[in-house]
Amino acid sequence: MILRNWQSKCVAIALDRFRKKQKHFMVLATPGAGKTIMAASLAKKLFEDDLIDFVVCFAPSVSVQTSMQETFSRVLAQPMHGKLGAAGGVFTYQYLTSSKNADWSFLKNTRVLAVFDEIHHCGGQDVELANAWGREVLMTISNNASYIMAMTGTPWRTDQTPISLARYIEPDYNIQLDYAYTLAEAIRDNVCRLPEIVLIDNDNLIVKQKSFTSLSAAIDQSDLQYGKILNDSGALKYALSLGVSKLAKVREEQPDAAGLIVASSVEAAIRIRDMLTNKLQQTAVLVTYKENNPQEIIEAFRTSNVQWIVSVAMVSEGTDIPRLRVCVHLSNVRTELFYRQVLGRILRQMANIQNRIAYFITFAEQSMIDFTKRLKQDVPKVVVRHDLCETKKNSAQSSSNTSSDGESDSQPDNVDDGKSDSQPDNVNDGNNWQAEKKQQDEQNQPAPLVIFRLQGQYRQQVFSIF
Repeated sequence: MILRNWQSKCVAIALDRFRKKQKHFMVLATPGAGKTIMAASLAKKLFEDDLIDFVVCFAPSVSVQTSMQETFSRVLAQPMHGKLGAAGGVFTYQYLTSSKNADWSFLKNTRVLAVFDEIHHCGGQDVELANAWGREVLMTISNNASYIMAMTGTPWRTDQTPISLARYIEPDYNIQLDYAYTLAEAIRDNVCRLPEIVLIDNDNLIVKQKSFTSLSAAIDQSDLQYGKILNDSGALKYALSLGVSKLAKVREEQPDAAGLIVASSVEAAIRIRDMLTNKLQQTAVLVTYKENNPQEIIEAFRTSNVQWIVSVAMVSEGTDIPRLRVCVHLSNVRTELFYRQVLGRILRQMANIQNRIAYFITFAEQSMIDFTKRLKQDVPKVVVRHDLCETKKNSAQSSSNTSSDGESDSQPDNVDDGKSDSQPDNVNDGNNWQAEKKQQDEQNQPAPLVIFRLQGQYRQQVFSIF
């Protein structure tokens, strides 16, 4: 297999560090750059040099687990099902925390490379303070694996706690990366598509008889919630129509190009799917945790000619569908980590396609504007500050609601804790660091009625950052 230039460099540096007895190797690779192939190629070299006996991989979701297993099996030309005769296995972080019958003793008796994908889901560097996933990584794997490669496309946590296994440089606690491949480099190398961010605004929004000249001003200076904008029929139709227009444009060259819509809830996803098919004459599939076979739906969509896939968060991180070219972000989750992971779903480059632009469409809410302007910062400074000295053991323990099987019932770290009433439907990273935990009955309470009208003209702010 011919590796990309960055992949070859990263493998060479990791091999050199491992031979010099460095045990942990941390990689930042922008979403869509091909870090799984890089990690599999590293494992192959370690096998060839007789430095390891097995490789074990960990992923944040079943979708990513399946993709990693296929990639490692193909690169190593050996099965990765975790049974007798395999080169190793691929597991979810949740399996690591909840499986009662798993036997990890082979880590002590054999030479093993452990690969952690999207390691930012594992929070905390002290066993007693870490979240559920981070705690198991530290207790079960870290001290026993011969070599560790930890990978992420977004090397920070929304709760600002340290990532498990990461090293930080004082006094500012900036993360120390062994290798970094940035989005700007990936675009330059034609590895990733060029993102064009389209932020939709309105120049006359009336809330309780008061007029505002932008969405961000209305949300900031009134009781209007962002979710109300997402559910407004006129605003929704405008955003979807814009997405349909962008997809039609890229389909002129790439007939199987597709679009992703990230909805705020299952009910919103159903409504959007119906609007696409009934009013905009598009083909669309729905995938949420309520479907009987969500992974099969994603796999079928990957190679089909269907125009749109509508989800809440099941196609947000690590899901590889290269034909995705347009994304309409209609989620209440407004964190920089979630924003970048969703954007990464449409950045994977395909051969023989001349139009290299990927279109990301959302509303001009202030956090979305800020995230867009910071795209050139591969580790945004605003979200990596954390004072380890202020983390109190008793507060972490009191906020930990981990059940006996290791599964936390607190929210994932990419859930907006502001004006959001929804959360991703497929990720639970065992996060025990939330200052407050919303109770389910509170989440289900209807929001206060706020009368508003989008009375002005829609306008678009277009950002071509790179």
